Amino acid sequence: MIKGKAIRHILDKFLKGSEVAREARVQVCLPNGEYYDIVGLHLMENKLIGARETHRLVITIDKERWTMGKVMRKI
Repeated sequence: MIKGKAIRHILDKFLKGSEVAREARVQVCLPNGEYYDIVGLHLMENKLIGARETHRLVITIDKERWTMGKVMRKI
């Protein structure tokens, strides 16, 4: 599980000085190797009484509209 604060910290590091990172496509890779595009990010409030987390960030995904080339390496 990752918190919103950690996502912010990670994105700030990526986007700080790199034009390449700022213009990069954002996707999710599922355990089966399929890639999905992120199409939305929503803050939602939990309605459960006594829940540890009162809110959640929900990332909405959709199948790739067009397939990118094979990944060469992680940078």
